[in-house]
Amino acid sequence: MKKFTVVSLAALLVLALGATAYAQVKLDFRASGNIDAQTHYSKNVPPLQSGASAIFGSIPADYRTWDFTNGVHRATNRKIAYWDSRMSLRFEAAMGKELNGVLQFEIDSTRWGNSQGGIRPGSEAHAIGVWSTDRVGIEVKYMYFDVGLPYFGIPVPMNLRVGAQPLAIRPWFFQATDGVGVSAGIKIDPVNINPFYFKPGEGFDFDMGDDVDIYGVQANAKLGTFTLGGYFLYLNHGSFPLTDQPFSAAPPPGPYVNGTQKADFWWVGLYMDGKAGPFNIQLDGAFDRGVVRPAGYDRNVTYQGYAGLAKIEYPFEKFSFAVTGMYASGADADQTGATGVAGVSTANNARSARRVESWGVPTGSENGAANNQSAVFYGMEAGASGGQGYGASHNYNQPSKGAFGGTWFAKLAGSYKVTPWYKVTLQGLYIGDTTVSGNTYGTARKNPTQLRDDQFIGVELDMINEFEIYKNLTFKLFGGYMWAGNAMDLWNAGAGVNQNAQSPWAIRTRLLYTF
Repeated sequence: MKKFTVVSLAALLVLALGATAYAQVKLDFRASGNIDAQTHYSKNVPPLQSGASAIFGSIPADYRTWDFTNGVHRATNRKIAYWDSRMSLRFEAAMGKELNGVLQFEIDSTRWGNSQGGIRPGSEAHAIGVWSTDRVGIEVKYMYFDVGLPYFGIPVPMNLRVGAQPLAIRPWFFQATDGVGVSAGIKIDPVNINPFYFKPGEGFDFDMGDDVDIYGVQANAKLGTFTLGGYFLYLNHGSFPLTDQPFSAAPPPGPYVNGTQKADFWWVGLYMDGKAGPFNIQLDGAFDRGVVRPAGYDRNVTYQGYAGLAKIEYPFEKFSFAVTGMYASGADADQTGATGVAGVSTANNARSARRVESWGVPTGSENGAANNQSAVFYGMEAGASGGQGYGASHNYNQPSKGAFGGTWFAKLAGSYKVTPWYKVTLQGLYIGDTTVSGNTYGTARKNPTQLRDDQFIGVELDMINEFEIYKNLTFKLFGGYMWAGNAMDLWNAGAGVNQNAQSPWAIRTRLLYTF
């Protein structure tokens, strides 16, 4: 019966595609891309850490401690400076409107003067900056094809995308990553529907229970001057975190042992973009819920968080004024540990971790680098090193708080187009902490075993200068200074006292050529 079903489906597919098999047209081959060069000069602003902890400790230990023992020099209160570069090269092979293949490469230098071997064990990815170059540093970013589906008796346009592709849903707020999967587009005027399936982890081929899968759908509709939309994403972690299980088709030696933890997460979100009179309005809101099921521990860890962002912009001649507000729930340090996984003590050394109330984003989401909200704290401009800032935190192995979890901010911004080739923007942010019984970034303590709970992260002022040198060559000079609040204080374990880190600042440039 199974063979008959498969053969029947194959026959129907041949018949459906037969009508268009001879309608192929001449191949249209296109190439495009960009190359940039960036400079970074800052103090107390850590570089992007993709493997940062999920809930607390989202900046490297070098920026969270006063430990100068054993000749270890921490980066706290030190100036850092470096260059980086990235090139993206995209090829497209189109045959009419129905078929298009995409292959996109990235070549990175996370530092001019990279160390041998790059930043990943056994790989030279991101390391074209090694002296004498000649690196095997070309990365495949995208490899997919788009196909316009033939008529199946459903009178609506449909298309399919298959392969390594972006998974981007409101990337400045929620999901921004890449992976292998299948996504579809269905147009039922005025509604666009985008169902998708992605595969973050295969695990052992003989055991579907250790796989990691993403299922979801996004939909939106144009209603008058507004676009209204929503999305649902379900993430099934057969192995949690992702690296707990060796990814191999061959069984391990000895008895087969599955991943030590499993997890399920889901997100639901709504958004609205549009124009009301002279005002441009952008609204985002989402809710997450999940559970991590451990093996060998007495309780699960549940997740439940929420976040919202609102922006209102008023353009007037050569000026633009905007106000933005964001709130994202924070964790309770009495209920969870730094990573949010099961079987660990809470941050305040209470009973085993059991609940995470911080807003979180899916595994691998680079929302931390894409949020583009500020020059110092949240990070701006995704280049080879990502959007540098305290909020530039994402985790490829498990859900994390992204850019916003555990914080809130209110921002005022104003821009002026001085000349056709020069634009300047000034902005200010007040940033607060929403973590309970502890702080999202600071490590201050009431005593050696109890974290201190503060509300004020800081006030930041930024200036952004944008120059159009040629049509395809732009230059940005931007930076900011943040007056750090008490929620950024650090615990000096050696002296047994809290200390104030000096206020962070950053100055960055980016020269970008697009072609």
